[in-house]
Amino acid sequence: MKKVIFFVPFIIVTGSLFAQKKITTSATIKFDASTSLDNLPKAENKTVIASINTTTGELAFEAAVKSFAFANPTMQGHFNGSAWLDSDKYPTFTYKGAITDISSVNFAKDGTYTVKTEGLLTVKGTGQKLATPATIVIKDGIITESADFSIKLSDFGITGAPIDGGKVSKEPKISITAELK
Repeated sequence: MKKVIFFVPFIIVTGSLFAQKKITTSATIKFDASTSLDNLPKAENKTVIASINTTTGELAFEAAVKSFAFANPTMQGHFNGSAWLDSDKYPTFTYKGAITDISSVNFAKDGTYTVKTEGLLTVKGTGQKLATPATIVIKDGIITESADFSIKLSDFGITGAPIDGGKVSKEPKISITAELK
């Protein structure tokens, strides 16, 4: 009987801890490095893993580099090649961070919340601190996170003639959207 009395509260506490972390495997990252000279350097990845802890504000994203799809297959080959992102050696992009003002979000109430996030973005094995505003929308228990920001390719050791020649933006725009239930 003592075992049952201990076990029931343990299940309740454990269940509530798991409910605080929301995860999806279908978040989307859009990458736009287009310029006035070339409109093609755009890609999208719809198989991104994303998570949020609604208590601590911790956020995480992981995207397989090879899952970014370009309209032009040749461009996709360059993107994954050793001169650019070397996806065989560095198969994922990751972001680990947190909402810095988590107390401003009421996850139990429908609404739109603008928050600040800070964390570490790792691309091609190089980590860089990233601070960016994000939007959290809560509707009927579903959490939608979104953020738009730019990165400097040179910060991650990504250089080359297309960038120098203006065919690829030195600071591509990144858009992230995740719906978590």
